Amino acid sequence: MAVVDIMGVTRTVSLDLVPEAVEGDFVLVHAGFALQIVDEQTANETLELLKTLPFFTEDEGLLVEGA
Repeated sequence: MAVVDIMGVTRTVSLDLVPEAVEGDFVLVHAGFALQIVDEQTANETLELLKTLPFFTEDEGLLVEGA
């Protein structure tokens, strides 16, 4: 298990699928699991893309409106 920071929001995620991940790595996270290690540029580009989606909020991470 690891604590990750997603734009200032910390979450605990499983590293079962990427046991080679080390502190400082950027990981793709879904449903509480780190799925793969990505480079910093890819991580930043992905976050910028997510910010353009209408249901994205910085305070809560990804939040579907009305949920």
